[in-house]
Amino acid sequence: MKIRAENILDYPTIAKVNTLAFRGKKEAKLVEFIRSSNAYISELSLVAEIEDHVVGYIMFSYVDLVTAQEQLPVLSLAPMAVHPQFQHQGIGKALLKTGLELADNRGEALVVVLGYPKLYHPFGFQAAINYQIECPFNVPEDFFMVKPLSGYEDKYQGKVIYPPEVHNV
Repeated sequence: MKIRAENILDYPTIAKVNTLAFRGKKEAKLVEFIRSSNAYISELSLVAEIEDHVVGYIMFSYVDLVTAQEQLPVLSLAPMAVHPQFQHQGIGKALLKTGLELADNRGEALVVVLGYPKLYHPFGFQAAINYQIECPFNVPEDFFMVKPLSGYEDKYQGKVIYPPEVHNV
């Protein structure tokens, strides 16, 4: 398996992987929206390839963390998808590990994710509430998680704000 940054030729296959993995087009549309925004980070949008075929995808992009004093950019992990025929083979975990390492090497402060604790806890994610970070969605507390990275400081406390378009995707 090879993990690399996405390129424009991958876009149709990435859309297909997301559509199949999530059984709908919502995440594929989210990816399109993020790519066309200032939140997009090309080197943190990764594909997993097996025999030159894209079978997995992960995207980290910027969202805002509004604190009492300022608005800070933090990373949001979404989506992460693996083609159904290749699930449960460690591809998602490899994408997540690589993405977190790249983000940390960039000096990023924090990653937020909405997902299953069982998947993310082994990678150091904890409930966001433990860091005084509020989720903008009405979800169980333990499903909105954060992972501090090398650029983390105590000032990263407040409410995460996603672009309004994300709520409409």
